[in-house]
Amino acid sequence: MDIAISQNPRTKTIRRLVLAATALLVVTGISFALSRLRQAAPSVESASLFSDTVKRGDMLRAVHGTGTLVPEDIQWIPALNTARVSKIILHPGAIVKPDSIILELSNPELERDTLDAEYQLKAAEAQFQSVKAQMGSDILNQKAAAAAVRSEYEQAKIQHAVDDKMVAQELGAAVTAQLSKVKEDQLAIRTQIEESRSQNAADTAEAKIAADKSHVDQQRALYSLRRAQLEGLHVRAGINGVLQLVPVEVGQSVAPGINLARVADPKRLKAEIKIAETQANELVLGMKSTVDTRNGTVTGKVTRIDPSVQNGTVTVDVSFDGPLPNGARPDLSVDGTIEIENMKNILFVGRPAFGQPETTVGLFKLNSDGSEATRTTVKLGRFSVSTVEIREGLREGDRVILSDTSQLSSYDRIRLK
Repeated sequence: MDIAISQNPRTKTIRRLVLAATALLVVTGISFALSRLRQAAPSVESASLFSDTVKRGDMLRAVHGTGTLVPEDIQWIPALNTARVSKIILHPGAIVKPDSIILELSNPELERDTLDAEYQLKAAEAQFQSVKAQMGSDILNQKAAAAAVRSEYEQAKIQHAVDDKMVAQELGAAVTAQLSKVKEDQLAIRTQIEESRSQNAADTAEAKIAADKSHVDQQRALYSLRRAQLEGLHVRAGINGVLQLVPVEVGQSVAPGINLARVADPKRLKAEIKIAETQANELVLGMKSTVDTRNGTVTGKVTRIDPSVQNGTVTVDVSFDGPLPNGARPDLSVDGTIEIENMKNILFVGRPAFGQPETTVGLFKLNSDGSEATRTTVKLGRFSVSTVEIREGLREGDRVILSDTSQLSSYDRIRLK
């Protein structure tokens, strides 16, 4: 026969509390254990990442930019006076010489003024010759008069000497000697006056001739100016080169100073390289440069640094040391690299996709077999075009990922597959 065993309610309650406390401890322990587990490392395709090995040695610091080839010798041909374009003889691309005519202009008023200037010059030259001849005649007449008076003076001197001798020998009258003396003195004075008149006539003639010659020179200069302006209606290249631009049309009126054409020497080119303003602060004149024309590279040096900044870049002119590769022509797009310094015996690695000079960044460093990468704090130094100096955080031989890993910023470890 079964006998019912009664259970104490208090014991049942204690048992339930113990079970509940045990369950709570188990759950808490499991949660704590899970919280201590490392976050699962994501898997990344290794083929999609770019990595490099840290090296020790010499690193060439340089800056890079893009630009174009431009002629060193450019000749803008301006209009010399108001005119109208009557004919375009040569078009852009034509090979020109200094006397090659590019445009024909017309200005009827200038042609009339040139003709008037020519007639005025001829009239002034004729007047000058007439005055010169007249002054020459006047001088000769005055010299003849002076010579006649001097002749009379010399005769009077002789006569006076004879009369004095006759008086001394008591063969002549004293009054006769006195009269000849008076005549001699009078002619001496007249001789001096006539010689002064001759000198004055010569000075007057010289001044008159100089004045008329100045007038002739003035008319000749005016005529030369008009001729030059008239000749300027035939617009010439002025240098050997290639005609690049003719910014006018037939029938267009042009004012003095308006550019009519541009000619450049294609054999003498330089590169205008655009360098980011943040990288241009260390550039100085004379730095060695290398320019890639897509058909070859050529070395040169920095010859000018634009003091202004435009659109975040600084324009740097590079002149070349040798001949350019075939195919080099004005406005050709080029890549330029300017060497700043050669750093000796430093740690360096390829330039990462992020980070700035003299900053600290996090880079993923690969383990020995390349299956995993761990984020490492790295202090960067000076930058070059494709490399960067390593100050702290890496050693020679370490391999780091240089690709942009910003999407993995929440992970300290990744797996590569």
